Amino acid sequence: MLRIIDARTGEPVDAAPARRGLTRVEVHASDSDTTDLRVLLVADLLIRALELGGTPVWAMLTGGRRQAELRASAATLGIRPFEDSADVGAGLGESQVIHVAGEAEAPPDGVRIAVAPVRRGNPGAPVDGAGGTGAPVDGPGRWGASVDGPGGPEAPGAPAGEPAEAGGSAGGSPEPGARGGEGPHGRPAERGPSYSRSAASAASAASAASAGPQKPGGDPAVLRLALLARHHSAPVELEAAGLDDAGVTLARWRRAVARWARRPSRPVPDDVRGRLRAAWEDDLDVPGVLDVLRHVETDPDLPDGARFETYAYADRLLGLELTRDLGSLS
Repeated sequence: MLRIIDARTGEPVDAAPARRGLTRVEVHASDSDTTDLRVLLVADLLIRALELGGTPVWAMLTGGRRQAELRASAATLGIRPFEDSADVGAGLGESQVIHVAGEAEAPPDGVRIAVAPVRRGNPGAPVDGAGGTGAPVDGPGRWGASVDGPGGPEAPGAPAGEPAEAGGSAGGSPEPGARGGEGPHGRPAERGPSYSRSAASAASAASAASAGPQKPGGDPAVLRLALLARHHSAPVELEAAGLDDAGVTLARWRRAVARWARRPSRPVPDDVRGRLRAAWEDDLDVPGVLDVLRHVETDPDLPDGARFETYAYADRLLGLELTRDLGSLS
């Protein structure tokens, strides 16, 4: 059963207390920067996890002055649309209402998931991964950053163009458990002040940092993976090196999935399925899900058909289009 940490109390609660009962997910985002986009992404993960458990969901967005821009950026990132929650009161007899909001937001009283901000990583670093433009992270037209305070770079991820080693972390983030201090509820914390920036510009930068087979204009799934690599209670340091690392990881996984698909199909091993579900049902621990995938990628005892089915199954939560390159000749 999916359990989440209620930000009001710091205690775990059941996301769907009544079996098959309707859960209303209300998302609160007052602007359209990358932190607001991350809020929508966390809500998307919550909805996917609930639906995988058989729970019906009613999802709504309470937006601010730039809601249209935020919705457009969310659609680019593969986030499913939300209903407009204006003037919505009591729903259809839902058994649970969950509010998803940034740490600075003040949603109505009720079970709440607090999403940590997205922070600038290495100021001035070029966003020039495979197919990139070389435009600086903090340059005009790239991030649209409004500076809230001085920033400092975090340790970079894998260099552009160099594949991350199997078992390395996607998105340039430390392995789960490697902490530089504790955040809320014992989750890993990042240091440094936050910056707000345009979600659309961030998606554009991530597209430039993608590697491997691409859609025209790049692949926004790179930004999705970079944001997924940290637990939602921990701030994300979004920098060029991290986007490069996410692009390399995503391209490698898609090539591997396409290769594994040519082998005889095998079911997802019970222990692997259990570990995946245990991770995402523990307060949406997506970094834990990514850890399981890295293990499956390199486990010599797993047949390729089982690897394929595992990645396809996990992608129902992750939404990274890991099976996109099936049938490709590369």
